[in-house]
Amino acid sequence: MRTKVTADGLLIPKRLLQGVEEVEIRQEQGILVIVPVTDHDPILTLGTEPIDLEIADASVRHDDYLYQP
Repeated sequence: MRTKVTADGLLIPKRLLQGVEEVEIRQEQGILVIVPVTDHDPILTLGTEPIDLEIADASVRHDDYLYQP
């Protein structure tokens, strides 16, 4: 897709932004990058839905369970 840059800037068609409410625009090595902004950082939810294996000491001995022969 090609589009003209006007005095007001650049118009991005809404169909390319479905479900997106906010974007971050930055320039990296001469390339414009448009990234949707999300309200949550997935790293903050890490561990909120652990697997239930009925092992009481899994958080303490996780390496033993993952790497045992």
